[in-house]
Amino acid sequence: MSTKEAENWSGTTESLRDGCARNAQGIGSDAAVDAAVAGTPERYDQLLKRIVERTNMWQAYSRVVSNRGSAGVDGMSVAELKDYLKNNWLHIKELLLNGEYYPQAVRGVEIPKPTGGVRQLGIPTAVDRLIQQAVHQVLSPLYDPTFSENCFGFRPGRSAHQAVLQARQFASEGYRFVVDIDLEKFFDRVNHDILMARLTRLITDKNLLRLIRRYLQAGILRNGVLNERLEGTPQGGPLSPLLSNILLDDLDKELERRGHKFCRYADDCNIYVKSKRAGERVLASLTKFLSETLKLTVNPKKSAVDRPWKRKFLGYSMTSEKNPRLKVAKESVKRFTGNLKELFRRARGRSIVTTAAEVNSKLTGWINYFILAEVKNIFEELDGWLRRRFRNILWRQWKLGKKRYSELLKRGIADERARKSAGNGRGAWWNSGASHMNEAFPKRFFDSIGLVSLMDVKMNRNFNFGTAGYGTVRPVV
Repeated sequence: MSTKEAENWSGTTESLRDGCARNAQGIGSDAAVDAAVAGTPERYDQLLKRIVERTNMWQAYSRVVSNRGSAGVDGMSVAELKDYLKNNWLHIKELLLNGEYYPQAVRGVEIPKPTGGVRQLGIPTAVDRLIQQAVHQVLSPLYDPTFSENCFGFRPGRSAHQAVLQARQFASEGYRFVVDIDLEKFFDRVNHDILMARLTRLITDKNLLRLIRRYLQAGILRNGVLNERLEGTPQGGPLSPLLSNILLDDLDKELERRGHKFCRYADDCNIYVKSKRAGERVLASLTKFLSETLKLTVNPKKSAVDRPWKRKFLGYSMTSEKNPRLKVAKESVKRFTGNLKELFRRARGRSIVTTAAEVNSKLTGWINYFILAEVKNIFEELDGWLRRRFRNILWRQWKLGKKRYSELLKRGIADERARKSAGNGRGAWWNSGASHMNEAFPKRFFDSIGLVSLMDVKMNRNFNFGTAGYGTVRPVV
């Protein structure tokens, strides 16, 4: 969208009015906001005017379009957003500035969690994603400087990698026990009143507070049924990560007040202590603090006091050495291979070049995230496992003994050996790990079709970054 087009957003539509009417459920919320703001020092008033400024809205629009994303309850895609805004933006802007805008419901989507169960996502409409993104762009610079140095999630210039490195540093400094706190259904259990009270510490723009309250209370549409939302801030909207940090900043400040060593990324929080007894005291007191102060529940089944190398944090674990090394957690490897197995099951009727390209997209993202791992054997093992999976596909595709015999001959296997291997009567998985298939399809073959080698990426990245290497990579098949 050009700047000129952005300037011409104007008008209104029945769909907007209908969406507002359907979601005007925040009865009593305006009075609650008035009461909360009363007596608050005026620090950040008139924020909505900054939010709807052309430059901010243009940046928000560009971000929403680049992120693409699914359509909300109105079925509008981000590709349709430009034309809609050209006809409707002036009216939406007027509603926002007057405190009269009501968001539409979010579309409920459930996705499986790695540890079991499902995670509830709430997909806002394209228009509401735009507004939330615009709000986020104005509020984030105000709140981010107030957050703890040990808060790493959803913040500019901070990452999960930094959190993992900080955790390793604490362990190397002698904090050899970790209090691993798991908040039960955090995003589904956020108390709206407590969150709004935290927002009023900096915000005095009543219309903006009302708008945020309405986003929190917007219904969620599941299987055609609109459900009222009295708590929680479903993941899926641009505002949800910032709101979670604002709420959990109280936890960070409490941990700082007590002088604890900790790392927090979203609702994943690890506190590092020097003894198990100290850890148990911390877990008990923080469970009480979270329950009484933030109305959040610590999951007793998933929370524990243990050695850092027996727990995982953001997919990583570490060794038990005095100066621990990072490694990929076993659960992360299991989840990764499980996802790839499903892909390989679908790939039996396709060429391995096509399959390799599809696998590469997953491998690249995975190795980029786990590039910090200093225990290299898992990359070697996964490379071998991946190549065996491809050999398994090839053996199945050949089907008949005659075809297997001819293909093994083409790959340089001696005549008598190729004949015996082709008719050995063993299953595909056994043959994929046998010497004749390893020799017929060594690592250099998979390099030639472009299959990513996790070990090669790891070693090259170490070389490029100037970090400690591990010597010559041993060829594996």
